[in-house]
Amino acid sequence: MASEVKSDIMDAKAKGTSSIVDEGAVPSVDIERTASLPTYIPGSALEKRLVRKLDFILLPMLWWMYILAYVDRGNVANANAAGLSTDLDLSEGDYTLVVSIFFIGYTIFEVPSNLLLNKFRPSRYLSTIVIVWGVCVAAMSQCKNRTEFLVGRFFLGCIEAGLFPGALYLLTCWYTKAEIGKRFAIFYTSGTIAPALGGIMAGAIISSLEGKLGWEGWRWLFLIEGVVTVFFGFLFYFILIEYPINTTKFFTKEECDLAYNRNLHDRQISVEHSKLRMTPWQSVKAVLADPRSWGFLCLYIIDSTCTSISYFIPVTLKAMGYTSITAQWMTVPIWVSGAVIMVIVCTSSDYLRNRNCHIFGCLIVGLVCSIVCVTTTDPKPRYAMLCFYIGGIYAAVALILNWTSEEMALPDQKRSVALAFVNSWGNLSIIWGSRLWKTAENPVYTTGFTTTASLAALGAILAAALQFAFKYLPKEPMTKAERELLAAQQGQQRGQED
Repeated sequence: MASEVKSDIMDAKAKGTSSIVDEGAVPSVDIERTASLPTYIPGSALEKRLVRKLDFILLPMLWWMYILAYVDRGNVANANAAGLSTDLDLSEGDYTLVVSIFFIGYTIFEVPSNLLLNKFRPSRYLSTIVIVWGVCVAAMSQCKNRTEFLVGRFFLGCIEAGLFPGALYLLTCWYTKAEIGKRFAIFYTSGTIAPALGGIMAGAIISSLEGKLGWEGWRWLFLIEGVVTVFFGFLFYFILIEYPINTTKFFTKEECDLAYNRNLHDRQISVEHSKLRMTPWQSVKAVLADPRSWGFLCLYIIDSTCTSISYFIPVTLKAMGYTSITAQWMTVPIWVSGAVIMVIVCTSSDYLRNRNCHIFGCLIVGLVCSIVCVTTTDPKPRYAMLCFYIGGIYAAVALILNWTSEEMALPDQKRSVALAFVNSWGNLSIIWGSRLWKTAENPVYTTGFTTTASLAALGAILAAALQFAFKYLPKEPMTKAERELLAAQQGQQRGQED
């Protein structure tokens, strides 16, 4: 029966009526995997060892990659506190544009980049991205005026666009649904650890190199961070692992076969069915036609707008009375505490197998913290609320993307595009979000915190509503390519039963 279904699909392709791509004859290695799939036993000693190896090899590599990315995109906040705007004669509007133009390039290239990732080995593609943006950051140390700096930020966004969704997609290729939530959280703690590390680096570099060789401290900051990124990019080229189906680094063939089979088992598909793929355009069309994509995008835009404060935390602390250098150091506890909160929340989400309720809780925390910050000028409670605010809002980011990957898990190409689509267009919110934090309102930021309080409340309501709304969506796939993939899978299952 399975062979008949495959024959029907091939006939349809020959007639030009099929929407899916068959990658060809099943090689001997896939025949072996087909035979071993029914014997897969969850929770075996070998599987536990595989997961431990992933936790100590793949996860730290991707974590450090995103640390580098976040440090290099976020160093503009530290540079601004150290005199960037003064040296380049940037107005308040110019600095806002510097922050937001990064995300224009980011949005344009994120989905195309994830489509390319399906064509290349991660060790080649992701490592090249790291090297190129490192060169871009180092070059920005030489910017002499507003225009040059804006061009550098735009191209930095274009280059970095592929890393975050690409890393998330690679994680979902190795981890099962029951494992991925906590790993998403650990990976995304890089988004909170990076500003802390960036603050430490900025404080050390700017305080020790300010004026050396006639350079401002922020120029040294960009140069050193860019060179460090390039170094690690070349290192990742040799050590980053591939997909389970073709990796040869760190893992035995038995472990790779287990990783491949357990993910097929987790998604309830066969080896033969996994060889059927949609084209890039069909993947994009499938995501755009799925109402869930738009629900997740709206929720992500709301939460992402609330994260826009991250580019203004050093300046906010400076307005509380700290010096430029001390303000850099004082960002560290905020981001570290945020990382701890994120891991705790997402681990709980994994344990309880629930995403939307945890997102609801995180946004309620953001709501409460925003209200406290806008109603008091006392530095101590405001500083404490910033710690909890960052933890809640950033934990929600990881959970929304995790929820997206689970709800839209299949086909693989659709999951890849869905993650890129939600993350890229959601990050456009930084463009208007960065305009909420007006210098004239510093340090109270009435507009900023009032808006984030309102958005957090709206997001909490939406997170609760989406879970119910998804139950009433049509069960039939929205596009022809998805329907054919589903038909092929059902045909194979009937063939196995026969």
